[in-house]
Amino acid sequence: MENPVRIRKTCPSDYSPIISVLDAWWGGRRMSDMLPRLFFTHFRETSFVAELNGKIIGFLIGFLSQSHSEEAYIHFVGIHPDFRKQGVGSVLYRQFFQTAQEFGRVRVKCVTSPVNKSSIAYHLHIGFEAESSETQEDGVPYHLDYDGVGEHRVLFVKHL
Repeated sequence: MENPVRIRKTCPSDYSPIISVLDAWWGGRRMSDMLPRLFFTHFRETSFVAELNGKIIGFLIGFLSQSHSEEAYIHFVGIHPDFRKQGVGSVLYRQFFQTAQEFGRVRVKCVTSPVNKSSIAYHLHIGFEAESSETQEDGVPYHLDYDGVGEHRVLFVKHL
């Protein structure tokens, strides 16, 4: 990338451009229902957009847990397919980790689907640990029906 990627906090006007490409970024999987507009309004201090030449090429939506005062949570991360494996995600995650620490958080949690092998590998690579469970696949523990019937999830935690 010739020009540096710019990281900034999300704003409500980011919702439409992101939601319009979200399903395409996931290869046609319907993901847009998982990202309502409220995240772009109520979690701006802990959610970030990556831009290159004024175009959104990635985003991270996260928040501070209200129930667990030492934790922050990453809800959704998306990187434009043309910009994957170029460090955009890493920059977004580092920004979130730094922000979480500024708010006194010592742990970050997130989840992914057990079928999303690239997400699992990425999270393990950047220092997340998969939380233990009796159910495992390929040595990776996952939690049955975590997000509803048939919606199994790998639960990750990273200590800051």
